[in-house]
Amino acid sequence: MSSRGPLEGIRILAVEQFGAGPWGTMMLADLGAEVIKVENPETGGDVARYIPPYTCDQDSVYFQSFNRNKKSITLNLQHERGRELLRELVKTADGVYNNLRGDLPSKLGLDYPALKTTHPTIVCCSLSAFGRGGERAGEPGYDYLMQGYAGWMSITGEPNSPPTKSGLSLVDLNAGVLAALGMVSAIHRAKETGAGCDVDVSLFDTALSLLGYVGAWHLSKGYEPKRMPDSSHPSQIPSQVLPTQDGWLVVMCAKEKFYQNLVRILGAPELAEDPRFKTSADRMAHRETLVPMLKELTREQTTQTWLDRLKGEVPCAPVNSVEEAFQDPQADRMVLELEHPEFGTVRETAGAIKVSDYGRTHRRGPSLGEDTEAVLGEVGVSKQELIELTKGGVV
Repeated sequence: MSSRGPLEGIRILAVEQFGAGPWGTMMLADLGAEVIKVENPETGGDVARYIPPYTCDQDSVYFQSFNRNKKSITLNLQHERGRELLRELVKTADGVYNNLRGDLPSKLGLDYPALKTTHPTIVCCSLSAFGRGGERAGEPGYDYLMQGYAGWMSITGEPNSPPTKSGLSLVDLNAGVLAALGMVSAIHRAKETGAGCDVDVSLFDTALSLLGYVGAWHLSKGYEPKRMPDSSHPSQIPSQVLPTQDGWLVVMCAKEKFYQNLVRILGAPELAEDPRFKTSADRMAHRETLVPMLKELTREQTTQTWLDRLKGEVPCAPVNSVEEAFQDPQADRMVLELEHPEFGTVRETAGAIKVSDYGRTHRRGPSLGEDTEAVLGEVGVSKQELIELTKGGVV
């Protein structure tokens, strides 16, 4: 197995905090990039270090889940000397990444116009709420807000229930991955052309883009999405949750043969020939008749019984708790164990990208400023100067 990661040799300076930005750079670090977090010593660094419920001195399990395999330096970019040191580090880097408010990168000198004379091939990636341009650049934004703005909450949950957010911060997580993809794509081009650029990703744009086919239906044909009972698919039936004797079952009858197999295994093969349910369109027209009949059948057995019977015949799954999800044998390769001086063993989810000839040794998220001396030493900062910079609030 190769010991070289796909992104080994790539250095990223990351002025980041909370979840969306750090999630994206952690994907890069997992793949071998050197990611250096630039944290403000005046504010105690990344706010994620203090997110409950599991915290210790300037660290948290939340922070660890977004920051493995990274380095940390403290640098106050409000201070002129701090910005000077950043520019020196930029000369050694391939990318500068931030997830600040959209109006801040230019003010702090983190965009390409500010850095291109320092390093012409540098790629500057900004992940913000509404982008770096326009009237809303100065507005802060969070995942919860974007789920409201982009219409997600209006189509999530049961009919006639209050608007419902996703159980996970999917806008944040997806935006982080898109920012990471945009950055490495631009770095690849910069190495070929000798010219860097700005890459702009926003939470708002990400949330709208993820409307995907629902957005295309609406924009092209005026489709008005609505909430469906039982978490049902809007155009395929039955593709939904069904109750069992001891829980819930998810079935996905995306093809006619799956519906035919389902009703046969449920013990009601006649439902495959019933003219009311013969085709997907027929079943949609008679949904309120068919679904109660299916529910009556699935309640007769346990979830596991149905899974055993349906496996290989109908796409299906249990509705697991988080605990049950990690008990699935398929999840074994998705759990990392990292040793931490305060928390002991931190167990966290691994990255989903698997490279056949690369398996890195993972490292816990860094303590605040853990790598300041080593990294700044690369650009000529001596131990004595570091002491003076610390006293002056620069690092």
